[in-house]
Amino acid sequence: MLRTKEQYHEDLFRMRPNICIGGKMVGREDPRLMPGIRVLDLTFDLANDPEWKGLATAISPITGEEINRWAHLPQNPFDLMQKQKLIRLAARRVGGCIQRCMGHDAINALAICTKEIDEAKGTQYHTRFLDYLRQYHHKDLDGCCAQTDSKGDRLKRPSQQFDPDAYVHIVEERKDGIVVSGFKMSITQAAYADEILTIPTRALMDEDRDYAVAFALPADWEGMTLITRPVWLREKDDSDAPPFCKYGVSDSVIVFDNVFVPKERVFMCGEWEFGRRLAMLFADSHRHSYSGCKPAASDILCGVTALAAEANNIQKVSHVREKLSEFAGAAELAFAAGVAAAVFGEKTSSGVFFPNTIYANVGRRMTGEMIYHEYNILTEIAGGIGATLPFKEDFKCEQCKAHLDRFIVRNPDLSSDESLKIWNLVENVGASPMTAWYEIAGVHGGGSPIMETIALGLEYDYETRKKLARFLAGIDESFDDTKDRNSTPSFGMSLIEDKKK
Repeated sequence: MLRTKEQYHEDLFRMRPNICIGGKMVGREDPRLMPGIRVLDLTFDLANDPEWKGLATAISPITGEEINRWAHLPQNPFDLMQKQKLIRLAARRVGGCIQRCMGHDAINALAICTKEIDEAKGTQYHTRFLDYLRQYHHKDLDGCCAQTDSKGDRLKRPSQQFDPDAYVHIVEERKDGIVVSGFKMSITQAAYADEILTIPTRALMDEDRDYAVAFALPADWEGMTLITRPVWLREKDDSDAPPFCKYGVSDSVIVFDNVFVPKERVFMCGEWEFGRRLAMLFADSHRHSYSGCKPAASDILCGVTALAAEANNIQKVSHVREKLSEFAGAAELAFAAGVAAAVFGEKTSSGVFFPNTIYANVGRRMTGEMIYHEYNILTEIAGGIGATLPFKEDFKCEQCKAHLDRFIVRNPDLSSDESLKIWNLVENVGASPMTAWYEIAGVHGGGSPIMETIALGLEYDYETRKKLARFLAGIDESFDDTKDRNSTPSFGMSLIEDKKK
């Protein structure tokens, strides 16, 4: 089934009030959460819009029903590219992070890893997970991924921490389930998700067995507390607020205080050898999602910067046009890396089609390194007005209005009202609480650039490149590139097979 946003609200607002904001326990109808809820509203609206069918929706390989694409397990390269395209187009409409990709990337990782654990250990996690996912699809649920632990002393492993709750871990194993304890942090949209999908955050050793745990719980489950920090631009009862100001985000520290997890919701329990595998499956899938998300951020920054240039009447200046081209380079290279990751992806034993990790990491690292530079371009072209703009009330003040209506206009082709709206947008995008959130999220979301560097160091074939150099230097008489010559894009093969049929 496909839920409407009204049905999503009905389900959400019935949940137990286990959210703490500013020292007070609140329900999910708290107005400070509404900017983030509105982002999710759009994802339900798009899935129910006939013009978005096939992009915002897909056919479940489990139930055969039409489902929201955010709940879909990709079956081929086209599915991955549709996800990437949907993220970019939807993120444009809310002015930034669409927030649903975390749940999507978590179910992909769990579908793949539970199958691999079963194959190696003879467990039944995959069947259990598919049973869970069947209900997830049928109810059109929204999940968020709780991966990042508080981690404590970064020089020590989970089992070596002075406070064991620095990483979520198993406290007790029972016949009917497990009891877990610990903290997860920086968990986006947990406060307005239906389900929390919890997975490991790092590689583990035998002594870390209790930390090898994965499970799913309703977001208001007994024993769970969400300590939440909402980020928004202004009071949302502002009737003349532009579209960009209607949306926001919330992040939570999730406290698991000896929480019981029913057996049917446990998808890893002590299989420490698969801790890194599950962590990286989520991370690499999420980095592929960034190939849709970050191009959208570049689109937005490019548009705002171009509008600021027009407001300053410098839109035709050569160095301005050159700087705008940097947005184009960042956006389209990242998007192209995502397409390549889809095309050169692979089918896993679970049936889930997974993106190529090299292209996913290359694209994500580039965007993480570019984010502050892109904001700097906006600042250079817009000038300081984004941080010093008079309050909106001043533009309505009887003593000030006539002066400010002239002050705000730099380009005579724009009215004072248009000019003010442009500079308000520059302030909101470039000098607001949301600005800081997007800058830091741009670096750390899905892993900071150093994490992509580590992934590339482990997975990129540097040895073959060195053999190529030895051949070119005359040290070796031949160079074997059979592997590269036989490498065929998966999407290309599917097109060939379709044409043969």
